[in-house]
Amino acid sequence: MNRELEYMFVQSARVWIPDAEEVWKSAELTKDYKNDDASLQLMLEDGTTIDHKLDPKTKNLPYLRNPDILVGENDLTALSYLHEPAVLHNLKVRFIDSKLIYTYCGIVLVAINPYETLPIYGTDIINAYSGQNMGDMDPHIFAVAEEAYKQMARDERNQSIIVSGESGAGKTVSAKYAMRYFATVSGSASEANVEEKVLASNPIMEAIGNAKTTRNDNSSRFGKYIEIGFDNRYRIIGANMRTYLLEKSRVVFQADEERNYHIFYQLCASANQPEFKNLRLSTANDFLYTRQGRSPVIEGVDDAKELCTTRHAFTLLGINESYQIGLFQVLAAILHLGNVEIKDRDSDSSLIAPNNRHLTAFCELVGVTYQDMSQWLCHRKLKTATETYIKPLPRLQATNARDALSKHIYAKLFNWIVEHVNKALVTNVKQHSFIGVLDIYGFETFEINSFEQFCINYANEKLQQQFNMHVFKLEQEEYMKEQIPWTLIDFYDNQPCINLIEAKMGILDLLDEECKMPKGSDDSWAQKLYNTHLKTCSLFEKPRMSNRAFIIQHFADKVEYQCEGFLEKNKDTVNEEQIHVLKASKKFDLLVELFQDEEKATTPTGQVPGTGGRTRLSIKPDKGRDTSSKEHKKTVGCQFRNSLQMLMETLNATTPHYVRCIKPNDFKLAFSFDPKRAVQQLRACGVLETIRISAAGFPSRWTYQEFFSRYRVLMKQKDVLPDKKLTCRNVLEKLVQDQDKYQFGKTKIFFRAGQVAYLEKLRADKLRAACIRIQKTIRCWLARKKYLRQRSAVITIQRFTRGYQARCLVKFMRRTQAATVIQKYQRMCVERKRYRQKQAAALAMQTILRAYMARQKYQALLREHKAVIIQKHVRGWLARCWYKRCLEAIVYLQCCIRRMRAKRELKKLKIEARSVEHFKKLNKGMENKIMQLQRKIDEQNKDNRVISEKLVSLESSYASESERMRGELGRLRGVEEDAKNKANQVSSLLEELEKLRKELSVTQQEKKTIEDWAQKYRDEMEKMVSELKDQNGLLKKEKDDLNRMIQEQSQQMTEKMTRAIAQETQQLETDLNEERSRYQNLLTEHLRLEEKYDDLKEELAHSTNVSKPGHRRTDSTHSSNESEYTYNSEYAELEDGSRVGEDVTRGMDTSLTLKLQKRVTELEQEKQSLRNELENREEQFQRARARDDAQFRKARGAELEYESLKRQELESENKKLRHDLAEMRQSLLGGAAAGTGAPGSPAYKVLLDQLNASCEELEVRKEEVLILRSQLVSQKEAMHHKETMTEPSVFAKDVNKLKDADELKQAYVGLKDTNRLLEQQLQAQRRTYDSEVESLRGELQNVKEENNRQQQLLAQNLQLPPEARIEASLQHEITRLTNENLELMADDPTASREARVIILRRMVDLMEQLEKQDRTIRKLKKQLKVYSKRIGEMGAGQAEGQTSPGQMVEEPIHPVNIPRREKDFQGMLEYKKEDEMKLVKNLILELKPRGVAVNLIPGLPAYILFMCLRHADYLNDDQKVRTLLTSTINSIKKILKKRGDDFETVSFWLANTCRFLHCLKQYSGDEAFMKHNTSRQNEHCLSNFDLAEYRQVISDLAIQIYQQLVKCMENILQPMIVSGMLEHETIQGVSGVKPTGLRKRTSSIADEGTYTLDSILRQLSAFHSTMCQHGTDPELIKQVVKQLFYIIGAVTLNNLLLRKDMCSWSKGMQIRYNVSQLEEWLRDKGLMNCGAKETLEPLIQAAQLLQVKKKTEEDAEAICSMCHALTTAQIVKVLNLYTPVNEFEERVSVAFIRTIQTRLRDRSESPQLLMDTKMIYPVTFPFSPSSLALETIQIPTSLNLSFLTRV
Repeated sequence: MNRELEYMFVQSARVWIPDAEEVWKSAELTKDYKNDDASLQLMLEDGTTIDHKLDPKTKNLPYLRNPDILVGENDLTALSYLHEPAVLHNLKVRFIDSKLIYTYCGIVLVAINPYETLPIYGTDIINAYSGQNMGDMDPHIFAVAEEAYKQMARDERNQSIIVSGESGAGKTVSAKYAMRYFATVSGSASEANVEEKVLASNPIMEAIGNAKTTRNDNSSRFGKYIEIGFDNRYRIIGANMRTYLLEKSRVVFQADEERNYHIFYQLCASANQPEFKNLRLSTANDFLYTRQGRSPVIEGVDDAKELCTTRHAFTLLGINESYQIGLFQVLAAILHLGNVEIKDRDSDSSLIAPNNRHLTAFCELVGVTYQDMSQWLCHRKLKTATETYIKPLPRLQATNARDALSKHIYAKLFNWIVEHVNKALVTNVKQHSFIGVLDIYGFETFEINSFEQFCINYANEKLQQQFNMHVFKLEQEEYMKEQIPWTLIDFYDNQPCINLIEAKMGILDLLDEECKMPKGSDDSWAQKLYNTHLKTCSLFEKPRMSNRAFIIQHFADKVEYQCEGFLEKNKDTVNEEQIHVLKASKKFDLLVELFQDEEKATTPTGQVPGTGGRTRLSIKPDKGRDTSSKEHKKTVGCQFRNSLQMLMETLNATTPHYVRCIKPNDFKLAFSFDPKRAVQQLRACGVLETIRISAAGFPSRWTYQEFFSRYRVLMKQKDVLPDKKLTCRNVLEKLVQDQDKYQFGKTKIFFRAGQVAYLEKLRADKLRAACIRIQKTIRCWLARKKYLRQRSAVITIQRFTRGYQARCLVKFMRRTQAATVIQKYQRMCVERKRYRQKQAAALAMQTILRAYMARQKYQALLREHKAVIIQKHVRGWLARCWYKRCLEAIVYLQCCIRRMRAKRELKKLKIEARSVEHFKKLNKGMENKIMQLQRKIDEQNKDNRVISEKLVSLESSYASESERMRGELGRLRGVEEDAKNKANQVSSLLEELEKLRKELSVTQQEKKTIEDWAQKYRDEMEKMVSELKDQNGLLKKEKDDLNRMIQEQSQQMTEKMTRAIAQETQQLETDLNEERSRYQNLLTEHLRLEEKYDDLKEELAHSTNVSKPGHRRTDSTHSSNESEYTYNSEYAELEDGSRVGEDVTRGMDTSLTLKLQKRVTELEQEKQSLRNELENREEQFQRARARDDAQFRKARGAELEYESLKRQELESENKKLRHDLAEMRQSLLGGAAAGTGAPGSPAYKVLLDQLNASCEELEVRKEEVLILRSQLVSQKEAMHHKETMTEPSVFAKDVNKLKDADELKQAYVGLKDTNRLLEQQLQAQRRTYDSEVESLRGELQNVKEENNRQQQLLAQNLQLPPEARIEASLQHEITRLTNENLELMADDPTASREARVIILRRMVDLMEQLEKQDRTIRKLKKQLKVYSKRIGEMGAGQAEGQTSPGQMVEEPIHPVNIPRREKDFQGMLEYKKEDEMKLVKNLILELKPRGVAVNLIPGLPAYILFMCLRHADYLNDDQKVRTLLTSTINSIKKILKKRGDDFETVSFWLANTCRFLHCLKQYSGDEAFMKHNTSRQNEHCLSNFDLAEYRQVISDLAIQIYQQLVKCMENILQPMIVSGMLEHETIQGVSGVKPTGLRKRTSSIADEGTYTLDSILRQLSAFHSTMCQHGTDPELIKQVVKQLFYIIGAVTLNNLLLRKDMCSWSKGMQIRYNVSQLEEWLRDKGLMNCGAKETLEPLIQAAQLLQVKKKTEEDAEAICSMCHALTTAQIVKVLNLYTPVNEFEERVSVAFIRTIQTRLRDRSESPQLLMDTKMIYPVTFPFSPSSLALETIQIPTSLNLSFLTRV
């Protein structure tokens, strides 16, 4: 022991130390503990260091903390250290961190009130716990209820669930949920809805027995024990309720913040209702009995609504409306009585004022006189031996008497309601067993404790004694079972305390004795207690400062009781005369009924009621007791002791189950934990006592396999032996030296407290050392690997660096040499280039200078000699130029103004260009504008050229003028001499010359100005052209942008429409699936009711057989074969049968049968309405799809319609021709039989060739007609499209927008040209079209005429004998050739004349031959008539002859295949009507899938039934069709009802039912189902009956079979799923086994008989192979597999969410591996695309959630994005349940869970926690046609169907 202590109390070890506020506080050792240490060095969690002193005497060390992996365990007994701080901490962690309110403590379920509504009580949770072992699921009240229910059925022993706890702890809610579980799981034995009545008693009892207290808003102020009765099939048949300790004082007094019973406030809240007007009620504040607590309203509770619930419960329990009103009258009377004011008359008497309205209301409500009631409220009657006195009462005593009467009336009313509730819950069925639910006060201690607390604590003492004995007994049984030496465990026995209370001369005995004393008082009773027990009993004490109180040491704590009021409450007196007044009521029968058992003397001593305390207690007497006066004279204490004794006898006769409710805080705060209050209740409720008893022995228990798996790491290889038990023994002896610390049992190893923690520490240290060693090796390997990698990298870097440096040096040297050579040549080139440039520049300058000088000299001469002539011409030219310049300026100004307007218009057009609708118009308008602007540019260029030409002409005229001036100059020189002579003329000539020079200079300036203006105009034009080009480019860019925008918008619209269509399609599919699901669920309900009705009918038949031996009633379904019977008429027949049975059986519930019949009819109507709605939804879905293809169908509508009409016409003609051909062949066969016209004759061959040629030509003509018609339709559509595309209105807006006259004119001219061109094209196309149409019509007419001629010829030929047919064909050929020649002649008359002559000659010859053969034709006609008669007579003989093989041998050269005709009549089976039952019996009822059916063709029974149906259709026998279908449906139902649990049978008939349904569709004649048929199969279609209604019935039957198949497969798979997917370790050694406490879970080690994942896969493979063998449709197999995978995923996930031990990292890896194996199975079977994998997505995400990191914000974001298939509740639940298996794992912090909740807050999803395992996907049966030919099917002899004849 010292070694272990030294090993455990080391540095970093954690311990618990006491604390005043938190009760226990965690600390950590900072120094190792030594044996001689007087203190421990500890550090608290907040970092504070303390020195914890040890007791020097005891040296008791503080409690050790459990390892972290054990914290939060489901069972407190699984903790290694079992002590108070460990229990408290474990409960706190589960409650606060994990939000888990239930925890096991051995056999006790500890329930902590969360003060919040939790989603853990739904039907899905009930279904999840149903059938599970108590240790296999997380703790829950449902687990306790399931354990009680299971033990009741298994052990044949009654059970009890004892729910205890103080007020506000949740006792009533726990008991309510337990009863709800029984009602849901077991159901009721009849249709009387007993379970609903049991649950309906809760709101009634809560209304009259619950009230608001400071601790609880719905506190039960009475105790109750409800016995729920079950029959021999363990279905609820009734219940019985016993009540204890009703707190009557609450009727007349309530403390602050408390209320009276709920029923009073419910009545006051509903006072304005019409039926409550006569009660004269008002608000609760107006009555004394409801306003004393000053808290009349409970937050969140609607009292008026609660009253409606209460009244509904009354009605459900059979308390009619009149009784309810009577009850409410009594309650209202109590309220009015409390408001009666009693005044003092004098010091010894009192009075009530006359006409007190409340007393008046009281008297009217209860039907008594005002005078009597007011008299006895203020007086009392005293009796002596001789006389009777009436004595007035003081006001205080009168008030107490009034309150006593109110309490007494309410107690009687309470008992009456309980009695009638019990009557409503009692049934006539014999009770086989029961489960009792006890809801009673827990241990109570207050500042002032009185008689009520004394009785409550007395009851808890008795219950605690029973609990201790039961725990001790279970421990002893466990030890004896495991053959461990039993040593007596010391446990607290509270028998001395019980003796102190109930033994002779005990407290109750002395209290009853004092009540009998005439002058007994509380003080005298207290003195008797002191004298009797103070010195003799150690459990009894007297307070130091009081003589009117006493202290009792209870099992939970010491309690001080105040003696005041004990005697009065024990007597429970009431004035006798007041009771007589009430019993004398004539008008109110209910009041008389309440007091009918009231005795005359209501007090044992006849004493006057005292003025003591406020609390009264009422005990409901047992009904079985004697109701004598002595029984009623018993005191309250005596009655309570007797009823408690009866309760203990009942509990001792049952197997108890304990639920201890804990109140976490006194402020009703949600998930708030007060350690002080919790510890106080844990001590009081016996949980710690259970821990102490367990800790005294061997609390930790492991199986040998679990111990070996957990602590294998502590063993060496040599220690592992084949015998695991011996291995565990050897290892334990080495690890634990003290053998008293463990014991080896038969199947388990038992450990003392703390030993598991010691072993866990050894294991953790071993694993830590192994981890360190692994880390050391891996780090060494990583470091060496890194060093080698770095060394190799350095060498490589050096090698590459040196090579790079060498290459750089060589490159530098090469560049230096090259640079020198380049410099040399570059300098040479530069110098040479510079010299040449200088030389060229000098020469150029010289040339220019010389030319300039020559030009200057020349120009000077020109100016001198041509001045005069130039002046003359220049002046005229200047005048013209001025005029033109003005004109051009005006034009230019106009152009600028127009350009400005055009720019404005362009701006408007650009704005309009953004509209997609004007795009085309805008482009065309812009093109016209560009063309006009281009035209303007051309005109301006033309003007420019004219001006240039004028300039050239001016220059030429100037040159000629210069020449002339030269000539004139010469003449002037000649005249100069004359001028010399004329000196007088010199001055004038000089002046004129000067003037000419000036004019010449002006002319030159003007010329320069004109040239500058021309250059400027040219530049402006070029600029304008460039601007126009830019504008054109912008317009093109805008055009491209608009085109792109249009394309993008069209693409967006297309995508938007596609998405909208996809969404609408998805929505429609979802709605369709929902409707299918509703419809199929209704079918399931219908089937369930039908089966229940059949069971009732069988019970009727059975009862009939019992009453009449030898007589057996025939099933009504068998009679359907003998009368006209439809599917829905079965129910009417059943109703008739039920009516007959009712006359025979007396015990049958007539109302139940009628109700069931009515329900069946309603379900039929609802089924029909749902079927119609489903059809409407399918039609809407089809219409939605049709809308998507409407545009395409519209475009192709006319063509397809015509083609279909033409095809039908041609098919009818072809059919007629085939018919004629068949008749001709028959006639030929007849002729062959007569010996003439043998099939081998030349005439026969020629005729056959001619007919074949005619048929081929006819087919060609048909194809040509169809092609021509399609071409016509397409050309018509194209022409219509062209007409719409060439509408002239597109230019209207552009024309209106043109403002300029020239532009209008030009646009108009262009528009006219365009229209004219388009009209010409249109007319040409129309002419072409008309000509083509006429030609095609002509050709079509010719084809029709040719077709008619061919038909007429064929008809004529069929009527002629073989010889005449040849002549007719020749004549037809001549006629055809003649017509063709005539047509050729019409085309070319000259070329056809010779051909015409030749043809006429041939015609003459042919006519002569025809005339010769006319006689032969007439002879053959006679023979033809004879042959036709013979054909009619020999028809039957030929039919028989065709099936004989001998005829086929005799005529081997016959060209017609004789068996062909036999095929026309195959595919049917003929049977007689009386053989129908034999057919159904052999083919359905007695056919075994494992026997004969295995070797059959898949679906053979369906084919046989359909072939029989075809024959009935062929005979047009309506009765036969109906009876066959009805018998088939009923027989399939019958075999499925009989063998519905056999998977092979259900699968076999599902496959055959679907095949039969597909055959009905495939051969129905509907074109939608005939697409994949062969021509031969189309001939086998049904011809007389439309079986669409029966198809729907068979489809419904297939749905029912599918659901039954799923249920059957689910029942097979259900036991395997949890074991194989969760519990079994597929990867061995990954997850360790943790200690599990008293309630052991299913082991994860694969023992013999344990299901594994391989079991699931084998079962799935067996399902798949069986369905494939039966020929089930592949699509249906996919749906089945999807449903199975959904069940696997849902069950696995639900169990994961309800099992804390499964939520770990290693388990997540196991689940993912298992899921991968399932996916591999899908891949092997080719079922990956069936949707099964998607159904496992929630499970996959849950497994991933267990493995991902759960610390940071990034982790939270990743989890939220990853777990999209899980709901928020499921994610939070998994995170709360996550439990580390090893110390190396970490728990999920509360802050991280809050972060997840915050991020998922906006999700819109269902709050449901568990997946619905009962959900079945709506099944569909896709049409799957069969390629099997019916005529090839052979019937095996093993089916015993020899009475069927193939037709």
